[in-house]
Amino acid sequence: MRAAHRQTRVWVEEIMGTPMSVHLISAGARDEATTERAVRACFDELHEIDRVFSTYRPDSDINRIRRGEVALADADPRVGVAAAACERAEQATGGLFSGHWQGWFDPTGWVKGWAVEEASRRHLAPLLSSALAVGINAGGDLQLFTAPGADWRWHVGIADPHERGRMIATLDIADGAVATSGTAERGLHILDPRTGEPATGVASATIVADGLAQADVWATAAVVAGRTDHSWIGPSATRTGIVVDDDGAVTRWLGSTVIDVCEVSGSQAA
Repeated sequence: MRAAHRQTRVWVEEIMGTPMSVHLISAGARDEATTERAVRACFDELHEIDRVFSTYRPDSDINRIRRGEVALADADPRVGVAAAACERAEQATGGLFSGHWQGWFDPTGWVKGWAVEEASRRHLAPLLSSALAVGINAGGDLQLFTAPGADWRWHVGIADPHERGRMIATLDIADGAVATSGTAERGLHILDPRTGEPATGVASATIVADGLAQADVWATAAVVAGRTDHSWIGPSATRTGIVVDDDGAVTRWLGSTVIDVCEVSGSQAA
C-alpha cells in the first residue's frame, strides 16, 4: 500500500492534567461510527481512572485514603490493583521505584502508564481490524500498535534534553511503548524513595518496552538510579533505551546489553 493513500486522523483531549492524543493510520474505508466510539471509550476510561487516582481532586479515592476517610481495602478495586503493582515494581527495581515515594500511598508514577496501556489495548487495538496502525500519546509517553503484516512503522524521535528542538536518536517501532522521564523539563521533581531526596545526575531516560506500565516504571527507576548505576538494565527486561546524564554522557542498550556510552555535543548526532 503506497504511503500516498494513507490517511491520518488525530483526536486530542486533556486528561490527568496533560494532553492525550489518539492517532489512527488508515489506508481505505473504515467504519467511522465504530472508530469514534472506540476513541470516546478510551478517553472516557482514562477520565474515570483520573477520577479515582487524581492527587488534585479532593474527592478521589487516593486523597480520601490519605485523609483516613476510607481504607485501601474499601476503595475502588482498581486502587488495590495499583497497590499490588507498585509493590511488585518496588521489588523489581530494588527500591528505585515506590508507590510510597512521598511517605504515603501515591501511585502516580505507575497509574498513567498502566491506565493508558490498558485503555488503549481494550479500545484502540481492536481498530486494527480495518486500520494500519493506531497509537496514543500521553504527554510524550506512547503506546503504539500496528496491524499484523502491515509495513507501517512509528518513527519516534528522542529529544536531546540539553538542546531544545534537537533529536539525538530516532526509533522505528511497530508495536510497543515508549516512556521518558527526567529532570530537563520539570527540574528535580523525582524523589529517590530510598532517601526522600531529589534524584540527580540524569537529564532524561527513555525506555522502550512492550507496555507503557513497564516502560514508565523503569524510566523513573533510571532517573533515580543516577548517572553511574546501570545495574538495573538487566532486571528491567526492556527492549532498549537511552539515558542522557547531566554531563551529556549517553548510555544505550539492547535487551540487557549496554552497547555504548558516549558523549554528545551540540554538533553531533547519536
